[in-house]
Amino acid sequence: MRFKQLTQKIQQVEIDNPKTKNEKVRWINIANAGKDEVEYLRKKYKFDLSHLRSSLAHKTSLRPAIETGRDYLFLILHFPTVIYDTIIPGEIEFFIGHGFLVTIHNNNLQPLNDFFNLCKKDGDSTLTFKYESSAILLYEILDRLMAGCFPLLDKSGLEINNIEDLIFGRLEREFFPKILHLRRNVLSFRRIMQNHKNILKKLMEMKSRLVPPEKIRARYKKLVDDSIRVWEILENQKEMIDVYNSTYESLMNYRLSDIMKTLTIFSVIVFPLTLFATLFSMDVKGMPFADHPQGFFIVLSGMFTITLGMLLFFERKKWL
Repeated sequence: MRFKQLTQKIQQVEIDNPKTKNEKVRWINIANAGKDEVEYLRKKYKFDLSHLRSSLAHKTSLRPAIETGRDYLFLILHFPTVIYDTIIPGEIEFFIGHGFLVTIHNNNLQPLNDFFNLCKKDGDSTLTFKYESSAILLYEILDRLMAGCFPLLDKSGLEINNIEDLIFGRLEREFFPKILHLRRNVLSFRRIMQNHKNILKKLMEMKSRLVPPEKIRARYKKLVDDSIRVWEILENQKEMIDVYNSTYESLMNYRLSDIMKTLTIFSVIVFPLTLFATLFSMDVKGMPFADHPQGFFIVLSGMFTITLGMLLFFERKKWL
């Protein structure tokens, strides 16, 4: 393995198996590409200028793409990455041709960085070292990026499992921001992964002079299967979030209904008592119990009797 720091942003590792007669494979890894890096690639590899412009750090593609250039394949893919506990798309561009692979990204895809460091230090342990094929190198990179999706899915799964305790533990203030955050992350994850399967299926048809077609198809078929698994887990998580959100709304509606019922019963009881008290507070002649020495307690007893009678009536009707 030979590593070169070509410029501040361009790194290159050469994977060469001395036991084979195949040519070595060069992996050029560029983080946060600017005009200088684009100009370097244009002169060195003569890539299409439109493809290079898509790789600038300040430009973001809205969708994945696969296009054929002159003697190379251009590929744009997105993979999830986490910034401040929020899932966002990490974009990566690939230029793949015979004997070389160029990756351009914004340096926020940790599985890619980890694999590049592995190739620098222990490239003999990779499949690329065995085959010396850029198609296999691309497979290994995508395999690492795809594998990096599963820990994020596991984390979301654990958070979803904790949602139920918040719902039935009457922790509404904690539940609402958590369910919104989870829904945002899962929907973002879905947008990132929704077109991977179709792109990977096209890569299954890649041809290599060094690797038999059936082996390439088998490798990329695994990536397609992994993509389907990720999508199925995301579908399941979305359904669970929707169910928990519906459960939360139903529970809130029930509690609100229960509160309104209590307030209504309280109002119904208080209204006749208020009327009763108002009538006996009128300063008119002939008012019952006005001159009675126990008048206050008689009126109070009447109000208590009315209240008790209404409560017994509500209880009999099973409104309480």
